Amino acid sequence: MTAVGDRCDYYAMMAWRDVELAEPEFAHRVRALFDAGRHKTIATLRADGSPRISGIESGFEDGELVFGSMARSRKGADLRRDPRLALHSATIDPVEGSEAQWPGEVKISGQAIATAPVTDSPDGDRFHADIAEVVHTHLNPEATRLVVEWWTPRHGLRMIERE
Repeated sequence: MTAVGDRCDYYAMMAWRDVELAEPEFAHRVRALFDAGRHKTIATLRADGSPRISGIESGFEDGELVFGSMARSRKGADLRRDPRLALHSATIDPVEGSEAQWPGEVKISGQAIATAPVTDSPDGDRFHADIAEVVHTHLNPEATRLVVEWWTPRHGLRMIERE
């Protein structure tokens, strides 16, 4: 999708409120897709560098994208060791014959910042996301092309269409 020199920039990150201020309409669509389903998927990095995918619940509070990990969870340990993450909205299949109404899917990447314990155990964590990239993938109105819109703090909102 992006050129090698144009990848997600982990040195320029922002809170969710900054995405909303920079691109309100785009942020509204992204948030609607995240809010549509309770369960999302998070990708973290294991100690050996291999990926781990886990289910997670997340929400938007006071201009932040927030989520938690239970005491002694592997994803929490991953994030405490290496805070890089990717969150993926619930996946909804396009309905055959009504593909143009498919809302698409959303991915947010960045870093997890531990904010407070979520349980009485010192191993449970609450995080907010410092956002490096937001991607909304959907179809054009004719459902003939894939549309990829992505926002980064450094480059703002961009879009490509693919057949």
